[in-house]
Parts: sequence; structure tokens; C-alpha cells
Amino acid sequence: MSSPSPYLEEVPEGIPTTLDWVVMCADMATVHAAQRYASIVELWDDAIRAATRDEGASVLVERSVRLEVASALRITEHAAGRLMGVGRALVKRHPAVWEAMSRAGITETHATIIVDGLDELDVARDELIGEVLTLAEEMPTGPFRRAVKRIVDREREATIAERYADAVAHRHVRVEPGVDGMAWLTAHLPAVEAHAIHGRLTAIAKTLDDERSLDQKRADVFGDLLIDGETASLPDIVRGIRPTVAVTVPALTLLTGDGSAAQVGGVGPIPLGRARELCGAASGWMRVLTHPDTGVVLSVGREHYRPPADLRRLVTWRAARCMAPGCGIPADRCDIDHTVDWHHGGHTDASNLAPLCRGHHTLKHHTDWQVRAKPGGTLEWTSPAGRVYLVQPERRIPQFTTDPPPF
Repeated sequence: MSSPSPYLEEVPEGIPTTLDWVVMCADMATVHAAQRYASIVELWDDAIRAATRDEGASVLVERSVRLEVASALRITEHAAGRLMGVGRALVKRHPAVWEAMSRAGITETHATIIVDGLDELDVARDELIGEVLTLAEEMPTGPFRRAVKRIVDREREATIAERYADAVAHRHVRVEPGVDGMAWLTAHLPAVEAHAIHGRLTAIAKTLDDERSLDQKRADVFGDLLIDGETASLPDIVRGIRPTVAVTVPALTLLTGDGSAAQVGGVGPIPLGRARELCGAASGWMRVLTHPDTGVVLSVGREHYRPPADLRRLVTWRAARCMAPGCGIPADRCDIDHTVDWHHGGHTDASNLAPLCRGHHTLKHHTDWQVRAKPGGTLEWTSPAGRVYLVQPERRIPQFTTDPPPF
């Protein structure tokens, strides 16, 4: 099947472009996937009803259906079990999510993200389902996955201190054999420390100029640091490298213990006691206290092309990720880009700066994609085919406020 190119202006109105066909095929695949889930659940229910007449066979129902599905679809039993679990969750526990998927309002990936996220909660209230469905219909899967994690973390905040203490008690390091002379060394650690370790390994690895891949360099630095216990073999400029982790703590929470939980960039909520410890630690932690009356430096206008360090950190913190549609690369590994190019009169201020990974930075400047800055740090991307995508930053910059004038 052929169709006109989406890049030709002479395509008559109303005739689907190639991209339209791609979208329609994807929508049909989603609708069929929803029906597949419903059919699997129906098959399972039929087997359960039949088994109630044979008490001895009832314990084998799930395994039997799993094998049946796996054989028919030519997939593993593990994959078949996953289909059965997600299907039952959608049809039985979250029918509104299944209905949205059945009309291609959301993708299958969005649906599985919702199931996996909400299954972490004891109870998924109706209003919570509505909240995540609204986001699913608006957001690409990468940002949506992070949004669901934030929602789940928010719902679990009440018991976070107790759960964190219990989880820390189960920290451990294990070695598991691999193949070809390799092995897996895994450490189950508090997320703050784990991200900081990975950040330092990455920072050191990036300074080593040789033919090894970044992953290989990280692994080699990891071994050198743990086996030798020192960094004498590394260049002088990287021996003192330490990671920077943004800890966002609402000021009233820090002072009174009430209010929203503290958040660690890339990690999620942490207990207030841990946040107080980090906010009082040495340099290396970027402390961001949010408050309705907080003022921050947002611009250096046309005075400088390169944003100062504080402004770079602010823009990076606000976005958290590359601001291209669906991209998940952390902002601290991105370029800080002027949305309106400096050479075309763009200013160096927070409203005109956004992190873009090197690939999307290059695409923005050398293809027909168009990018416009919107209020609040949002970017509007217009594709060569004319489709518009809004990319929201993960956080909002505190706004300036002034006291009302005296009467």
C-alpha cells in the first residue's frame, strides 16, 4: 500500500498521508490488543467455572491456561502469564483503563504502566484512576511512566519513613555467576546513594579519552575504585569528582515537618529525616527549597551567551530530562539550548533555555522540526508533517511575588 509523502505540500486535503497510516495502524493494534486481553480473561474465567465442577483440577487452572495461551501464541509461559495478569487487572480492577485502550485513547504501553504502578498501592481510588487516565491520554510513555511513579509515591508518602527504614534493613551486596568468565555484582542500596555512585562513575568515565565505550569505562572505574580503594591511576582533574544530587524540600516541610514530602531528583520521595541530613551535608548537594515567596535569578539577558552555573542548574533541575518529545535522557547529560537561537536575538534566560540531548539538539537545528517556548518552561515541537507535541518540564520554577502596596 502506498500513499503520498507527508512532506509534500500538494497532498490533497482529506487523503491520509503515510504518517496518518502509521498512526491508524498503531491505533488498530491497540484496539486488537485490548480485545486480546479481554479474550484471555474470558478463557481464564471459562476454565475456572469448569474447574469448580472438579475440585482436584482447580489448582491447575492458572497453569493450564498459561500453557494454553503460550502454545497458541508461540510465546513463553512467562510472557503468557504476564498477558494474563495484565488482562485480569485491566478487565476486572481497572475497566476504565481497558475501555480507553479499546478505543485507542491510550496505548498498550500506557495501560501496562498504569497496571504496574497502581498495583503497588493497597487501594486505587476511582479519582486516582481518572487522574492517571487523563495524563495517559496527553503524555508520551516515557514522561508518563515518571508521572505515574510520582503519583504512586505521593499516595505512599504517609508511610514512607516506616517503609524506608524497613527497606534499608534489607540492603545487601551479591555476586552471581555470568557466562564467559563474567559475573554480576549487584548492590541493593538506598536510592540516593545508588544514584550518587552511578553519577560519580559516569563523571569520571567521561574524562577518560580512549576507545572504550562509556559502559566499559564505568565498569572499569567501578572495579578500580573498589579493588584499589584509591584513584591515583586516574587523571588529577577527576580524582575529586563528586556527584550532584538535587534535593527539593518545601521550606515549611523542613521547618515544621508538615506538608509535601522531600524529593530527590531521579529517585522520588525520601523521609524528612533523611532530607534534613542531606540539606545539612557538605557541598556537592544542590539544595533547592521551594516556597511561594522564593525569588531566583532567571535571566542574564543578552549580556552573556553561556548561562551562568546557577542558571544552568536551575534549567536542568526544572526539566529533569531532555525536553524533546518522549526522550528520557537525564538533563544533566544534555546540552543547554537557546530555544530562540542566540544569533537570532534569543536571550539567555530561563524562559528561552532548555536541556536537549546531543541528538535532539542536532535535530532541532538541522531539520525541519520547529520548536517554540511556551510559558512555564514548556516546549512546543512541530514536526515536518505538521503535528504538534507539547513537552512539559518535570518541575515548575518558583515565581517572584511582592508584598501588596500599603493603603
